[in-house]
Amino acid sequence: MDETAADGGLWAVFDAILWVAGNIVMAFYNLAYALTHPAAWLDWSNPEAIMTFVYYGGSVELFFVAFTAFLVLTGVGMWRHRVMWACVRGLEGFANGVGRFFAWAGLLMVLQQILIIFMQRVFASAEISLGLGAAFSKDISWWSEELKLYNAMVVCLCVSYTFVQGGHVRVDLVYSAVSESKKRVIDMFGALFFMLPMAVLIWMYSWYFLWRHLITPPPSASEGLDRLLMKARAVRWNVETIGFSPNGFNAYFLFKVLLLAFTLLVMLQAVAFFYRSYLEWREGPESYGRHLDSDSLAEVRQH
Repeated sequence: MDETAADGGLWAVFDAILWVAGNIVMAFYNLAYALTHPAAWLDWSNPEAIMTFVYYGGSVELFFVAFTAFLVLTGVGMWRHRVMWACVRGLEGFANGVGRFFAWAGLLMVLQQILIIFMQRVFASAEISLGLGAAFSKDISWWSEELKLYNAMVVCLCVSYTFVQGGHVRVDLVYSAVSESKKRVIDMFGALFFMLPMAVLIWMYSWYFLWRHLITPPPSASEGLDRLLMKARAVRWNVETIGFSPNGFNAYFLFKVLLLAFTLLVMLQAVAFFYRSYLEWREGPESYGRHLDSDSLAEVRQH
């Protein structure tokens, strides 16, 4: 019995290895097919293209395309460090650019709140209209609830920028007591086994969470491509427009879009953090903080 169980376990491991290897090989074909047949998933005038996009956005195929690209890029970067440094600079630059831009949503949130208070207390107005010619008019409660969207933008779209700048709170148990070299090893482990898996898990849930509030009949993560293509015959747009109050903000699907954007930014930053940690571990103290675009007050004073 023990030998049979051991043999079964070995065959299960062997099958899993073959499955992973097969998906890595197929990733090259899947990527090439998607790039050469964009109408199959980007022509949203075709219901089948919509369902194809929904399926592959949360599919095993997409995961292995991204995973294979990471493996190839990592292999090339380990061979040529300047390639990996270029990835670090590009990914961190993207995170900084997105974060610095959407940080202005905080100022917009403050100004809109001042406008709401002014219109309520001074003019006793029940609505606010913005625009020239064709005005955009909504109830005061709509504008008040929309402030949540600006707050969500700051949280979701500035997360990787804050990480690059070292602004997140750390719960430190052993990190400060080890050498700089060991810190880089801990950082690499954390990026690969905590940041990336967490981001992938959130993506899988949030992807279908979004689409269930955009189209009907609602898609499910348990349905295969054939089943979704059958549903395409009856698919139609059904964008969520339900507010928490009668005249309140009614575009809550945007929060679900922000959740996906947050997850994507965390994924990209996990890759950048792994690459930076690896390069600093391999190249030593002279590489610490290389190409880091920091907004620290010390640098501001120097300039």
